Amino acid sequence: MCSMIFNSCQEGVTTAPAIKQDPNIEKHIKEWLGKMTLEEKIGQMCEITVDVVTDFDKSKEKGFTLSEAMLDTVIGKYKVGSILNVPLGVAQKKEVWAKSIKQIQDKSMKEIGIPCIYGVDQIHGTTYTLDGTLFPQGINMGASFNRELVKRGAEISAYETKAGCIPWTYAPVVDLGRDPRWPRMWENYGEDAYVNSEMGVQAVIGFQGNDPNKIGEYSVAACVKHYMGYGVPVSGKDRTPSSICLSDMREKHFTPFKAAIKAGALSVMVNSGVNNGMPFHANKELLTDWLKEDLNWDGMIVTDWADINNLCTRDHIAETKKEAIKIAINAGIDMSMVPYEISFCDYLKELVEEGEVPMSRIDDAVARVLRLKYRLGLFENPYWDIEKYDKFGSEDFAKEALAAAEETEVLLKNEDNILPIAKGKKILITGPNANSMRVLNGGWSYSWQGHLADEHATAYNTIYEAFCNKYGKENIIYEAGVEYAPYKNDNWWEELKPEINKAVAAASRADVIVACVGENSYCETPGNLSDITMSENQRNLVKALAKTGKPIVLVLSQGRPRIINDIEPLAKGVINIMLPGNYGGDALTNLVAGDANFSAKMPFTYPKYINSLATYDYKPCENVGQMGGNYNYDAVMDVQWPFGYGLSYTTYKYSNMKVNKETFSSDDELEFTVDVTNTGKVAGEESVLLFAKDLVASSTPDNKRLRQFTKIELQPGETKTVSMKIKASDLAFVDYFGKWRLEEGKFLVLSEDQAIEIKCNETKVWDTPNI
Repeated sequence: MCSMIFNSCQEGVTTAPAIKQDPNIEKHIKEWLGKMTLEEKIGQMCEITVDVVTDFDKSKEKGFTLSEAMLDTVIGKYKVGSILNVPLGVAQKKEVWAKSIKQIQDKSMKEIGIPCIYGVDQIHGTTYTLDGTLFPQGINMGASFNRELVKRGAEISAYETKAGCIPWTYAPVVDLGRDPRWPRMWENYGEDAYVNSEMGVQAVIGFQGNDPNKIGEYSVAACVKHYMGYGVPVSGKDRTPSSICLSDMREKHFTPFKAAIKAGALSVMVNSGVNNGMPFHANKELLTDWLKEDLNWDGMIVTDWADINNLCTRDHIAETKKEAIKIAINAGIDMSMVPYEISFCDYLKELVEEGEVPMSRIDDAVARVLRLKYRLGLFENPYWDIEKYDKFGSEDFAKEALAAAEETEVLLKNEDNILPIAKGKKILITGPNANSMRVLNGGWSYSWQGHLADEHATAYNTIYEAFCNKYGKENIIYEAGVEYAPYKNDNWWEELKPEINKAVAAASRADVIVACVGENSYCETPGNLSDITMSENQRNLVKALAKTGKPIVLVLSQGRPRIINDIEPLAKGVINIMLPGNYGGDALTNLVAGDANFSAKMPFTYPKYINSLATYDYKPCENVGQMGGNYNYDAVMDVQWPFGYGLSYTTYKYSNMKVNKETFSSDDELEFTVDVTNTGKVAGEESVLLFAKDLVASSTPDNKRLRQFTKIELQPGETKTVSMKIKASDLAFVDYFGKWRLEEGKFLVLSEDQAIEIKCNETKVWDTPNI
């Protein structure tokens, strides 16, 4: 019989543990399970939001204050093992975090003898710790195609998170951003499974360090989310159903999570949605079979916000909340982010006593919770001295965040070499995104919706302020033309009555116009849209400015692509800065002035038309124009900018592509080399992308798939030979029946304009679920 914790039984195959266990930790877990009461065990499986234990009356006078009475109830009576979220809905100073978490831990150790684990969404730096370092959002980091950049950003985030005594972050996000209607597209690394896998792995290592059994004093536990398929809802709206087939689920959506687990990720958060009628929080096959057993993973699965209750109140697969708890826990959930109702503990106790949830499932879940806490060293150090974190908010960290922002802003158009803009030019800065920190950071920044960034990020520069610093205030004219309405009930999309005529009048004094357009900040469901076309006011602003005859550079700061096909032709330059963080304005001006060079590439496909959404790995029938006879198929892949597209101030020539084996079998390793030359006049960094195309397969193959990438730096005239290795099995696909297959036949491997044909000499079908 298979043990849910230790082994995997798949047609007689035993999978090596995803994380090698520490015998000493396992001994302690066994001892705890032998002496804990049922109430204590169930409490460890419960996670409560900090609001429940907050004294709001005292907080109004003294700042954030915990309620001793509620701590007595939550921890003293119900033995709750985890607390999450940001106090009072706003980022706190590290000293406030440390003091509060010490109070929670003192209570937990006194009442239970087991430390609490506190979790926070620090997804692009210390987003909920004031004065910390905010990095670009995930979508930007994906655009860098630089693994080391992602790892370093996670290391700094972990250090500064730990400086507030917080041991657990709900990151990285490795959902695939494959639908630009989806309001959480900016949290992940883009549309591609391989990019999300590679960046997710680096983030896990950056957060946790190299030993998942011993998380160091400057590291935190990662929580990879949202397991899985979250980014492709049929409607495009948050937390609405998806319809993902088995092959896509296994081959694409599961891949980043599998990679992160194999890299040592200690926890996973579940997708809030429903796929083909089955809520992910109720799916035993995906939670227990795929994740725990097939990968032989002993980590912990936590729900997302109130998602067990949603099985009853929203999804209607359970008649009562109690039944919903039974379904979710038996499916494999280890910890419930309740987040308000202590009744979870009462209901689960009843279910165990009634025999509806087996004690073995409870012990397994609690073992996973305790294992996470031991691996974090919380039993020995439930909290720590924050004084030694003297690099918190340091100038060194700021420089690294600035460099990251420079490396993640994408140059999409540079007609007539409008960029770089020379010093001494008169520049009109216009648009609603020109003078706001909120639009540079997006959601999960100081507050859930990011709407408090302008209040808490005054030490940093908006785009307008950065241009003043770079070019001199006397050379900068600012007239917004369009402005967002003041924040009220998540009205992020609302704009004030436009004053376009003022911007047009100001243009008469300018040599060039920098129009900063896009989106305001939002997060999760409030960011749902029915139309992703850029707002009419903003487009009208650009159209009116174009009539002045002054050259326009569009700066797009937005969490997802907004349709701009009517204004893109009016611009000489287009820069997609997305959500680059607090240093995004400074990075932009460094790039625009030519003090830094563009090197980022698009991590997603930018659509051209409202109902023509696509990804680069589309099926061949999605790109067929006129068919034979009189029938016009009219399926044409017409996009604004493709995945992997990005310009620079220099140019690169690819040549001499080679492979070590033109004919191969499934066990081979393939090594491709290509020469890359900087043919321009300035130094630059180039992301070299390697794609593969299966020419014929028993299941319709994708147009092409990214299989490897690397980033190099080249001086003018310099040539480097780039080597990229892939396993032959990486060219396999998941067939209609869920089996991994590598079929005999030809593949085309491409890098820029270079291509080479290789041939697989045998067909192999794997019996194991993962290869």
